[in-house]
Amino acid sequence: MAVRKAEAAWNGNLKEGKGNVKFGSFSGPYSFASRFEDGQGTNPEELIAAAHAACFSMAFSHALSEAGHTPQQVQTTAKVHLVKGEGGFSIPQIDLQTEGRVPGIDNKKFQEVAEQAKTNCPVSKVLAGAKITLEATLAS
Repeated sequence: MAVRKAEAAWNGNLKEGKGNVKFGSFSGPYSFASRFEDGQGTNPEELIAAAHAACFSMAFSHALSEAGHTPQQVQTTAKVHLVKGEGGFSIPQIDLQTEGRVPGIDNKKFQEVAEQAKTNCPVSKVLAGAKITLEATLAS
Protein backbone atom coordinates (compact mmCIF):
# COMPACT_ATOMS: atom_id res chain seq x y z
CA MET A 1 0.00 0.00 0.00
CA ALA A 2 1.02 3.60 -0.48
CA VAL A 3 2.82 5.72 2.08
CA ARG A 4 1.68 9.34 1.95
CA LYS A 5 3.61 12.31 3.24
CA ALA A 6 3.25 15.97 4.04
CA GLU A 7 5.84 18.50 5.10
CA ALA A 8 5.61 21.44 7.46
CA ALA A 9 8.14 24.09 8.40
CA TRP A 10 7.90 26.71 11.16
CA ASN A 11 10.03 29.82 11.52
CA GLY A 12 10.13 31.93 14.67
CA ASN A 13 8.32 31.78 17.97
CA LEU A 14 4.73 30.65 18.43
CA LYS A 15 2.91 34.00 18.29
CA GLU A 16 4.91 35.88 15.66
CA GLY A 17 6.24 32.92 13.69
CA LYS A 18 4.92 31.61 10.42
CA GLY A 19 4.86 28.24 8.77
CA ASN A 20 4.20 26.54 5.49
CA VAL A 21 2.66 23.14 4.88
CA LYS A 22 3.02 21.12 1.68
CA PHE A 23 1.32 17.96 0.47
CA GLY A 24 0.41 16.78 -3.00
CA SER A 25 -0.12 19.87 -5.13
CA PHE A 26 -1.11 21.99 -2.10
CA SER A 27 1.26 24.43 -0.47
CA GLY A 28 0.01 27.02 1.98
CA PRO A 29 0.82 29.12 4.99
CA TYR A 30 -0.21 28.58 8.59
CA SER A 31 0.29 30.73 11.66
CA PHE A 32 -0.80 31.38 15.23
CA ALA A 33 -3.48 33.69 13.82
CA SER A 34 -4.81 31.09 11.37
CA ARG A 35 -5.01 28.54 14.16
CA PHE A 36 -6.23 30.46 17.20
CA GLU A 37 -7.76 33.59 15.64
CA ASP A 38 -9.28 34.46 12.27
CA GLY A 39 -6.03 34.88 10.35
CA GLN A 40 -5.47 33.76 6.79
CA GLY A 41 -3.97 30.40 6.03
CA THR A 42 -4.71 26.91 7.18
CA ASN A 43 -4.12 25.10 10.47
CA PRO A 44 -3.65 21.53 11.69
CA GLU A 45 -7.30 21.12 12.73
CA GLU A 46 -8.55 22.20 9.31
CA LEU A 47 -6.21 19.69 7.68
CA ILE A 48 -7.48 16.94 9.99
CA ALA A 49 -11.06 17.93 9.09
CA ALA A 50 -10.28 17.76 5.37
CA ALA A 51 -8.65 14.35 5.71
CA HIS A 52 -11.53 12.98 7.78
CA ALA A 53 -14.24 14.34 5.47
CA ALA A 54 -12.51 12.94 2.39
CA CYS A 55 -11.81 9.54 3.94
CA PHE A 56 -15.33 9.17 5.35
CA SER A 57 -16.92 10.13 2.01
CA MET A 58 -14.88 7.45 0.25
CA ALA A 59 -15.52 4.83 2.94
CA PHE A 60 -19.26 5.58 2.96
CA SER A 61 -19.49 5.44 -0.84
CA HIS A 62 -17.70 2.09 -0.80
CA ALA A 63 -19.88 0.70 1.99
CA LEU A 64 -23.04 1.81 0.18
CA SER A 65 -21.87 0.17 -3.05
CA GLU A 66 -20.98 -3.03 -1.19
CA ALA A 67 -24.52 -3.01 0.26
CA GLY A 68 -25.92 -2.85 -3.29
CA HIS A 69 -26.72 0.88 -3.34
CA THR A 70 -24.23 2.81 -5.46
CA PRO A 71 -24.44 6.48 -4.47
CA GLN A 72 -24.75 9.32 -6.94
CA GLN A 73 -22.98 11.58 -4.46
CA VAL A 74 -21.76 11.68 -0.87
CA GLN A 75 -20.76 15.05 0.58
CA THR A 76 -19.27 15.31 4.06
CA THR A 77 -18.27 18.15 6.37
CA ALA A 78 -16.04 17.46 9.37
CA LYS A 79 -15.87 19.89 12.27
CA VAL A 80 -12.82 19.47 14.50
CA HIS A 81 -13.17 20.92 18.01
CA LEU A 82 -9.95 22.38 19.44
CA VAL A 83 -10.33 23.16 23.14
CA LYS A 84 -8.04 24.40 25.86
CA GLY A 85 -8.22 22.53 29.14
CA GLU A 86 -6.14 22.12 32.24
CA GLY A 87 -3.64 19.88 30.44
CA GLY A 88 -3.33 22.17 27.41
CA PHE A 89 -5.01 21.97 24.05
CA SER A 90 -6.82 18.87 22.81
CA ILE A 91 -9.25 17.68 20.18
CA PRO A 92 -12.01 15.95 22.15
CA GLN A 93 -14.63 15.79 19.39
CA ILE A 94 -15.10 15.66 15.64
CA ASP A 95 -18.55 16.07 14.13
CA LEU A 96 -19.21 14.49 10.75
CA GLN A 97 -22.18 15.74 8.75
CA THR A 98 -22.84 13.85 5.57
CA GLU A 99 -25.48 13.93 2.88
CA GLY A 100 -25.89 11.21 0.32
CA ARG A 101 -27.87 10.93 -2.85
CA VAL A 102 -28.46 7.18 -3.04
CA PRO A 103 -31.18 5.75 -5.28
CA GLY A 104 -33.21 2.84 -3.93
CA ILE A 105 -32.11 2.88 -0.28
CA ASP A 106 -34.33 3.49 2.73
CA ASN A 107 -33.25 5.76 5.58
CA LYS A 108 -32.80 2.91 8.06
CA LYS A 109 -30.28 1.13 5.81
CA PHE A 110 -28.63 4.46 4.95
CA GLN A 111 -28.06 5.20 8.65
CA GLU A 112 -26.77 1.69 9.32
CA VAL A 113 -24.24 1.89 6.49
CA ALA A 114 -23.21 5.41 7.57
CA GLU A 115 -22.39 4.19 11.09
CA GLN A 116 -20.50 1.23 9.66
CA ALA A 117 -18.46 3.60 7.45
CA LYS A 118 -17.70 5.86 10.42
CA THR A 119 -16.34 2.87 12.33
CA ASN A 120 -14.33 1.48 9.42
CA CYS A 121 -12.95 4.72 7.93
CA PRO A 122 -9.13 4.59 8.39
CA VAL A 123 -9.00 8.23 9.48
CA SER A 124 -11.78 7.62 12.03
CA LYS A 125 -9.69 4.77 13.39
CA VAL A 126 -6.58 6.91 13.80
CA LEU A 127 -8.66 9.67 15.44
CA ALA A 128 -10.45 7.27 17.81
CA GLY A 129 -9.21 9.21 20.85
CA ALA A 130 -11.81 11.86 20.01
CA LYS A 131 -15.57 11.41 20.25
CA ILE A 132 -16.76 11.20 16.65
CA THR A 133 -20.39 12.13 16.05
CA LEU A 134 -22.30 11.53 12.83
CA GLU A 135 -25.32 13.21 11.34
CA ALA A 136 -26.32 11.50 8.09
CA THR A 137 -28.99 12.88 5.76
CA LEU A 138 -30.44 10.93 2.88
CA ALA A 139 -31.16 13.43 0.10
CA SER A 140 -34.13 12.89 -2.14
